[in-house]
Amino acid sequence: MTSFRLRRPSRLALTAVCLALGAATMSACTPVVQERGYIFDPADLDKLQAGSSKEQVRTVMGSPSTVSTVDGEAWYYISSKFETVAFYPPEEIERTVAAVYFDKTDVVQQIAYYGLEDGQIVNFVDRKTPTRGKELTILGQLFGNLGRFNNPGAGIPSVGTGNPSNRR
Repeated sequence: MTSFRLRRPSRLALTAVCLALGAATMSACTPVVQERGYIFDPADLDKLQAGSSKEQVRTVMGSPSTVSTVDGEAWYYISSKFETVAFYPPEEIERTVAAVYFDKTDVVQQIAYYGLEDGQIVNFVDRKTPTRGKELTILGQLFGNLGRFNNPGAGIPSVGTGNPSNRR
């Protein structure tokens, strides 16, 4: 019986390759975190108070992520953190919404903060079309047409028949 032994440099190289593959595998499972939307700066948020004007809010915070659809009386600054692990789709793990409410004279009336737990998921597009009839299995589809054939005398017109006024 012959024994297979690696020399010391070969063992070191094999060990290094195994360690590199293990590190690459472990780093692939590390979640990737992305920040999307408005990036909040706590110092900026402290500058805003009730009684500030719209222009002061725009100067400090910049343009809002979205504006309320009713007379523009509220500005929303939205920030989200998404986490992606390996090949799975990104998952929102944190959301912060700063809502700045204005009165009729464009002066800040209230500033409110909302988180992910305050939100509600709304599915605007379902992308499913309901169909009528029964659902057939693959065998039902394959064997469903057995015995069905065109019979010349069964009321199905054959080629060449049609409107008698078109005949010459």
